[in-house]
Amino acid sequence: MELTGRQERILEIVKNEGPITGEQIAEHLSLTRATLRPDLAILTMVGFLGARPRVGYYYTGKTGTEVPMEQIKELKIKEYQSIPVVVGESDSVYDAISAMFLEDVGTLFVVDESSHLAGVLSRKDLLRASIGNQDLESMPVSIIMTRMPNITVCKKDDLLIEVASHLIERQIDAIPVVNEKENNRYEVVGRVTKTTMTKVLVHLIHSELPQGGKRS
Repeated sequence: MELTGRQERILEIVKNEGPITGEQIAEHLSLTRATLRPDLAILTMVGFLGARPRVGYYYTGKTGTEVPMEQIKELKIKEYQSIPVVVGESDSVYDAISAMFLEDVGTLFVVDESSHLAGVLSRKDLLRASIGNQDLESMPVSIIMTRMPNITVCKKDDLLIEVASHLIERQIDAIPVVNEKENNRYEVVGRVTKTTMTKVLVHLIHSELPQGGKRS
């Protein structure tokens, strides 16, 4: 894989000073954190760098791969998005826990009565709610969910590398793929997760780039 000059410089910084945060790398290069997001996402996806929450980026020791840079940059969400798992905002926490285990997912998307995105539920949200003697069958998920507008969303024509950057930077497991409706409301049509990114990397390494259509 042929790296850009800036990506080579990032690797050099992380090798010498890692673990190091994205903000600290940006300071070394006199750039903004936003400018470096695509570079850090690419280097992490292909395995040159690793990332740990609240610690930063570290060098993995890997030195080579056959993943073409331009192919990574051009991949779009619609080629890899999977089916979202949703619950209603009036559903109980107990029902949400059941749905999460039955569907084997780490994130649930909450919709309102009009089927528009209202919130997001993570494993941590449900774990916190289940601690203690609370009545999970009578507690609605609307009490514990992360609400709009504090939710990161993406659209099917967004670049996968940009969404990967959001997953890494915001330390979240999944992002809903949406269609925008009137009054800044969203219809959930898919999801992208950290597992999605792993599948993308496997496809790229084996030169199995998609020719169109969705990946689950």
